[in-house]
Amino acid sequence: MAIAHYLKVIGRGRDGARAIDRAQAIDLMGQVLDGCVSDLEIGAFCLAMRIKGETPDEMAGFLDAVHARLNLVHAHAGTRVVALPTYNGARKLPVLTPLLAALLAREGLAVVVHGCASESARVTTQEVLAAMGQAPLTEVRSVQAGELVFVPTEVLCPGLKRLLDVRRVVGLRNPAHSLVKLMNPTAGDALLVGSYTHPEYAVSMANTWALTGARGLLLRGTEGEVVADARRQPQMDAFAHGVRQTLVEAQTGSLAQLPELPTQTDAATTARYIQSVLDGQLPVPFPITRQVQAALQALAL
Repeated sequence: MAIAHYLKVIGRGRDGARAIDRAQAIDLMGQVLDGCVSDLEIGAFCLAMRIKGETPDEMAGFLDAVHARLNLVHAHAGTRVVALPTYNGARKLPVLTPLLAALLAREGLAVVVHGCASESARVTTQEVLAAMGQAPLTEVRSVQAGELVFVPTEVLCPGLKRLLDVRRVVGLRNPAHSLVKLMNPTAGDALLVGSYTHPEYAVSMANTWALTGARGLLLRGTEGEVVADARRQPQMDAFAHGVRQTLVEAQTGSLAQLPELPTQTDAATTARYIQSVLDGQLPVPFPITRQVQAALQALAL
């Protein structure tokens, strides 16, 4: 099979391109993930979608195709599950996604962290977790209440990891970079925590979750990570059954005091800081405490 007939629709530039429907999006993404198309077609697809942008129906279809191919993580009956995507890592600030994950696990939740390195210059959540003694899974398995696991993207879906890696060649993001922040890697109902950096992606992610009926918590993250910025509380919106609800209002005005964060972003330093917080030697930054509370609220909706 080939996707040339789809490229003729989506690849006519910003003004000439047209959207495809959800069923067509399922077929298109399915062929890409299954490796049924050439590298040239994949590059054309990525560039065309980058220029055109994705509609909610297209994203919903792409998600349908991804979900049909995921090696899903199962949870024991009655276990509440939170999924945390981590694909950006630390640039100027320490990556505190592992801290958020550990705090959620302390609340009795099964926490499924999934991701891969998208930029070689950044410190990843996987590196910090490794420094804390947490090894990644090499195959999916069942998780239980209070457990934190890290699942590399290639374990969940090799085709999705290949699509993410296209960015290393062409230098531009593609729909996979949004899909990994919207997908449910588990076999049941889970709270999907998603973050955005640019406002247009907040709109796109919100519209997609509203359309698919996902249970989610959406916020402006820290350098692309899903953890709240430790320096200032962002707005946090919950999604459940197609309905959006603001749980936390954004902090405004001047900050009275900055949290005590490490000045270095390397994995070892970040791991030591996180362990100090978990041991009670340092306080949990308030925005992250509030994010944990919001996650518990969103799970109850």
